[in-house]
Amino acid sequence: MAWLGIGGLAVADEQELIRQTIRTPRSAAVAGIVFAVLLITSEVLVWVYVPSVASAQAGVIARHSKQLTLAMNLRPFSGIAFLWFVGVVRNRLGSLEDRFFATVFLGSGLLYVAMMFTGGAVAEAVLTLLATRSDALLSSSSFDLAREEVFRITSIYATKMAGVFMISTSTIFRQTRVVPRWIALLGYGLALVHLLSAVHIRLLAAVFPLWVMIISMWILVRGSHSKLPS
Repeated sequence: MAWLGIGGLAVADEQELIRQTIRTPRSAAVAGIVFAVLLITSEVLVWVYVPSVASAQAGVIARHSKQLTLAMNLRPFSGIAFLWFVGVVRNRLGSLEDRFFATVFLGSGLLYVAMMFTGGAVAEAVLTLLATRSDALLSSSSFDLAREEVFRITSIYATKMAGVFMISTSTIFRQTRVVPRWIALLGYGLALVHLLSAVHIRLLAAVFPLWVMIISMWILVRGSHSKLPS
């Protein structure tokens, strides 16, 4: 009768493996969608209430401080969701990961989140000072400095890191074939726009989360039923 116990354990292990196989892509999909929705919402709020970040005036920002504070408060949660997305995708790829591109994939993802958090923290600090000590902030020219810092961190450095992340992720996806080839090719094209754009294009801030959302939607709809690597 011992073989019955061993057989029962084997069946239980197999069932748990099946549950893990289904759960992992769904976790990545949900995290990617949450990241995209929160970040795009944050960007839309900024677009609506600050038409030009590079030349935004203190009066305009002060009038819409509540909406802009909400936009900045969404960013930490979007960053957490993005890190979850990265972690689940890496776990899904497992031993099939190329070590070089996996390192670039992880490093660029972490730097992207760091830039997003830094820009959001500086912007929220400026909003707080405008609400409490606006005269002191404007008289010292600190507002202009902070505005330029937020603009360059979010619009230049974070955008470039997003481009690197898209290239490394697309390469890993193309090698492992965990998503359709067109998603990887789309990632390459959008990444080149991010990396080579000489002028600031505000729409680029939404392009990256939209690409992550495309990946997440495909995983959610098709990933659980496809032959992805364990």
